[in-house]
Amino acid sequence: MNCGISNEKQDDIKQLCEEFKKYNIINPELYDKYQVKRGLRNADGTGVLAGMTNICNVHGYIVNEGEREPIDGKLIYRGIDMLDIIEGCKKENRYGFEETVYLLIFGVLPNKDQLEKFAKFLGENRDLPENFTEDMIIKAPSPNIMNKLARGVLSLYSYDEEPENNALECEMRKSIQLIAKMPTMMVNAYQVKKRYYDHESMYFHPLNKNESIAESILSTLRDDRSYTLEESRLLDLCLIMHAEHGGGNNSTFSCRVLTSSGTDAYSAYAAAIGSLKGPKHGGANIKVMEMLEYIKAGVKNWDDDSEIYEFLKKLMSGEAGDGSGLIYGIGHAVYTKSDPRAIVLRENAMKLAEGTEYEPEFKLLEAVERLAPLVFAEKKGDAKVISANVDLYSGLVYRMLKIPQDLFTPLFAISRMAGWCAHRMEELMNGKRIMRPAYKAIAKPQVYTPLEER
Repeated sequence: MNCGISNEKQDDIKQLCEEFKKYNIINPELYDKYQVKRGLRNADGTGVLAGMTNICNVHGYIVNEGEREPIDGKLIYRGIDMLDIIEGCKKENRYGFEETVYLLIFGVLPNKDQLEKFAKFLGENRDLPENFTEDMIIKAPSPNIMNKLARGVLSLYSYDEEPENNALECEMRKSIQLIAKMPTMMVNAYQVKKRYYDHESMYFHPLNKNESIAESILSTLRDDRSYTLEESRLLDLCLIMHAEHGGGNNSTFSCRVLTSSGTDAYSAYAAAIGSLKGPKHGGANIKVMEMLEYIKAGVKNWDDDSEIYEFLKKLMSGEAGDGSGLIYGIGHAVYTKSDPRAIVLRENAMKLAEGTEYEPEFKLLEAVERLAPLVFAEKKGDAKVISANVDLYSGLVYRMLKIPQDLFTPLFAISRMAGWCAHRMEELMNGKRIMRPAYKAIAKPQVYTPLEER
């Protein structure tokens, strides 16, 4: 690892790191001693209450006489089960992400006229500002689309006549514009990345403002602009499932923390994007696909559960995979018996994979879902109930939709912008106090020593 510096500077950096380690490692036992809740988690794994919200409820267990009891997970948008939204749109044979955005922001389902006007308004705001693509994307390509999205959102500050105005009307306008523009920004950034880093042709297709957001993404992403109804509806379903996940998830909490300081919308949303990029959050779907490649290479018989089991044990001990000791796509901070998003994606992945080249990979992920909890119980000696989370199957679904891996996490951001916008406006309206948790200081008193005496 050269960290982007010359070889002759490596020793200097190593020495600085060793000096840092001498004075900056905290004894883990002190967290228990001072009852410090790492990760803002209680001892039983539940989250520390930091606020209230009308927007979403993530329900993964019940507390019975002080004990957590696992239950099938539920994801509830504004009091409505997310699965009911998906089923309702499926029965009526229509796209549902725009309706979901409306519900999350306003707190009520739109009627037909309201939905048509709202979808039209989103379509009309899909274009990026004049010369934005040339100045902010083409002239400064990025190998990582999430970083480009964060930079792009920050750059939109300069194109806004009232970027510091936090009045509800201005915040509503910024929210609609960002939800509409993010897909365009993502696709354009990817096209430039293809040209600059992958040495492939790039395409900038004209926008069709009458398309749904899911259709527009596929239409502008693909060279020939073609897509099937099945593909666009499945992508729409993915957008619905990723649109919101409560105020406590890392990116939404980041958005609310920055919002509580009174900063501008673009800074708050860029911070949320930066959070979502992390492999412990939105970037986990990419890590699942990387893990799948390790499993494919390390397991000779993909139908042999015992061989897969042994390899998963190696993953957990850090002897295989990326050395992290993690089995990506398994376990969740709130869900216990099941993640409803994972169930929906597994069903759709199974339909897509059946009879195709992807079926063996799907069956491998199914084996991971089935065996990982058993490996966890053996290695940790813990009877904790864990299940697959949304990331286990989302990457494979995207791959089967011919969506490049570079866009797996950015698609998450495109969808979650709806939730971030709803939470920012709720925080502005109700929070009224800057978030400022406490940290226990454990440094011992020291006397300042003159430089000549050190």
